[in-house]
Amino acid sequence: MSGTPPPTGGFVRRVGLFQATAINMSQMCGIGPFVTIPLMVAAFGGPQAVIGFVAGALLALADGLIWAELGAAMPGSGGSYVYLRQAFQYRTGRLMPFLFVWTAMLFIPLIMSTGVVGFVQYLGYLAPGMGKTTGDLVGLGMVALVVLLLWRGIEHIARITAVMWAVMITSVLLVIVAAATDFSADLAFTYPAHAFELSSGTFWVGFAAGLTIGIYDYLGYNTTAYMGAEIKDPGRVLPRSIIYSILGIMAIYLLLQIGTLGVIDWHRMKDPGDIASTSVASAVMEETWGKGAADTVTVLILITAFASVFTGLLGGSRVPYDAARERVFFRPYAKLHPKHRFPMLGLATMGVISAIGFLIGRHTDFATLIQLLTTVMVIVQALAQVVALSVLRRRQPGLRRPYRMWLYPVPSFLALAGWLTIYGYADKNSPGRHPIEWSLAWLALGLVAFAIWARLEKVWPFGPKEITEEYLTAPAPETEPAGA
Repeated sequence: MSGTPPPTGGFVRRVGLFQATAINMSQMCGIGPFVTIPLMVAAFGGPQAVIGFVAGALLALADGLIWAELGAAMPGSGGSYVYLRQAFQYRTGRLMPFLFVWTAMLFIPLIMSTGVVGFVQYLGYLAPGMGKTTGDLVGLGMVALVVLLLWRGIEHIARITAVMWAVMITSVLLVIVAAATDFSADLAFTYPAHAFELSSGTFWVGFAAGLTIGIYDYLGYNTTAYMGAEIKDPGRVLPRSIIYSILGIMAIYLLLQIGTLGVIDWHRMKDPGDIASTSVASAVMEETWGKGAADTVTVLILITAFASVFTGLLGGSRVPYDAARERVFFRPYAKLHPKHRFPMLGLATMGVISAIGFLIGRHTDFATLIQLLTTVMVIVQALAQVVALSVLRRRQPGLRRPYRMWLYPVPSFLALAGWLTIYGYADKNSPGRHPIEWSLAWLALGLVAFAIWARLEKVWPFGPKEITEEYLTAPAPETEPAGA
């Protein structure tokens, strides 16, 4: 058992509340809302699709309170990797953090592949004659370009990502303002018969699909938890950044969804031959401000899509590197490029999986891709963290908890119910695709990979458990002076 403070890897606590909230929001609001509004309408069968974004926000908020307590108590670099390692080490050694990294190797690049699919969809607005094969080549070329840029090493990453974030916010606000100038309440609030018939099984299947799409759009509310070692006064700042970012993005999404429904007839969003089903934001701009404005915003959305893939692979490639460096994953992933000092194998692996995920999304459908990435994520991250919170309250009652979940354990039960709903309805919402079976297959492969790795490293179950309760006795993180 260690009594020394957990290492921060040389990080400095410089990120305050405003910056932390902005980081979360920039990760949450990428290409997602521009491509999922038609999917949400299709899931619910009408303008009542707004329910999906509200439900997604409530699940994100319940789950966010779990991240808030764990992140405030263990403000190190790594997020889930740290929490699962601390909670499950008593019975299963390093199994759970290993499985988290294993699943992250799949769901992180799958999230990035949705950005590539969105890029190709909106490019189709500017190049309507683009065929399927050309679109495939463009998407694969985009993945290759991102990997190439990251492979050569990029200077001034913070400045580049800030510019890309500004472009994303500009495109969202332009669509919202344009929709407000030609808004029709009849279009936005005229619902089909039986739209809210809760006794109907169809409603609940649609609700589960909408909840899945909704939570996909909110993913990123936990970004600052992965940066715990760089957050000022994490016991206060980290929980607030999570809550504020969810509420802020919910407001943006509701304005975007309602505004879009008030301009574009929702029936058009369900027609595969209508541009509103693939490039709904461009359709809104064309309907309100004309073709020139639509072309301009489409270019901004393309930049947003590229930025989401660029920043996602930049951060995601570090996950297996950090774990391998701490001997919780395969050692080759701990090697850095000799000149540019980036994790080569992690970037290459996630680049390949992103390309494969893009082809899956192009040749099945976007909703199936979302179902696959969420089912993979649910078991080892979402559900495991619900359990981890309770385990740590029992195993480490003396752990310093500057933030404790409001109304515990109600939010945990709500998060558990939400994630189980998403997982349980996955196959029904993707008939013939079997995302549950694929997620279980990936988990089974992870167990085999862990057995091989544990044998090589001679750790549990082929060696002793290593119990490290470093956060239990670590001093409180220093708080920056007021005005710093």
